[in-house]
Amino acid sequence: MNNLNIPQHKNYDVIIVGGAIMGASAAWFLSDNEDFNGSALIVERDPTYENASTMHTNSCMRQQFSTALNVHISQFAADFVKNIRDYMGGDDRIPQLSIRNFGYMYLADNEDFADVLRGSQEVQLNAGAATQLLSAAQIKSKYPFYNVDDILLGSINLVDEGYWDGTAVFDAWRRQSRERGVEYISNEVVAMTKNAKGTRVESVTLKSGEVIGCGKLLNASGPRAARTAEMAGITLPVEPRKRYSWIFAAETALDQDLPLTIDPSGVHVRENGGGTYQCGAHSHIDPAVDYDDFVMDFDMWDNHVWPILAARIPQFEAIKVQSEWAGHYAYNTFDHNAILGPHDEVSNFYFINGFSGHGLQQSPAMGRAAAEMLTYGEYRSLDMSPFNFSRIPNNTPIIEKAVI
Repeated sequence: MNNLNIPQHKNYDVIIVGGAIMGASAAWFLSDNEDFNGSALIVERDPTYENASTMHTNSCMRQQFSTALNVHISQFAADFVKNIRDYMGGDDRIPQLSIRNFGYMYLADNEDFADVLRGSQEVQLNAGAATQLLSAAQIKSKYPFYNVDDILLGSINLVDEGYWDGTAVFDAWRRQSRERGVEYISNEVVAMTKNAKGTRVESVTLKSGEVIGCGKLLNASGPRAARTAEMAGITLPVEPRKRYSWIFAAETALDQDLPLTIDPSGVHVRENGGGTYQCGAHSHIDPAVDYDDFVMDFDMWDNHVWPILAARIPQFEAIKVQSEWAGHYAYNTFDHNAILGPHDEVSNFYFINGFSGHGLQQSPAMGRAAAEMLTYGEYRSLDMSPFNFSRIPNNTPIIEKAVI
């Protein structure tokens, strides 16, 4: 019987460092590509995924971005989720999924942010989204539970925007890619060896001691991406930032779905079902934290989050927290957008990193793009070249205004 901690082979065409949502997506799309006939290994340090960003997500998707490419990325995600069984070959073990379209409600309490929402809506409409701008009166008419006394404008999209079952997609990708020959091991990459010129990673060393040759390496390490890159001598501007979440029940539940509401304070809250709601926030001081720091700030709820919720939605004055946790964003400090594709000097080192909180919804398009780049050396579906690593040394950031 194979030891699930030890690789079966000495060499692989592709080694993926990290087996959470991005690694799983890339592996599945490789396995689904008839032009990829190589071997693939996923090395995952924690197969329980207990602290992975994948398990701490809101599991929502939106098309309300300020760049057309990010809108198109989410549109593919929506199509994939709604047609997942077809995408996965008609496998009747794959559940039929849908999107619970309660939308995202951005609230602007000043003219500067209202102008951002107006400009973003124009981008979104041109990209095929269905975003609506609402005055305070219109918001109050459609969603009477809000206090909008300080609100100038709202933005919402009720088409392919809301909750989806990210865990079901994650599980399906892992199971089917394994069945197609992708190998998963519970281990950790602790070192990399490059060729004499420093232009290629020739092998990785595992925590268990094995040295494994690789043709190409994909960094899918989430908040630990900078540590993985550092092993190849690459500086990557991605760090773990702590994000806090709460599930609470309301004494008097709202009588309609609560959009994922982004309060001007930055606190966000959404429908969770059954009279419960999920809320998220971060501290005003938002430093990088240790990779293993998941300590909860229990004072934040009473001193910051609950008062904001009660002011915005008065029915939330009487609520009870049911669970709470801290997770990590893989935060791209350069421009808060994905870093994708090959390194400009270490040519067989590839990125799928830095999603800054919107990774789960982008995972179908990003995994497909990574698989295309690993197979063909180019993108063949969506042109993801704006996300190339080269924009970092060239200091050409992608300005995405809709980061939560």
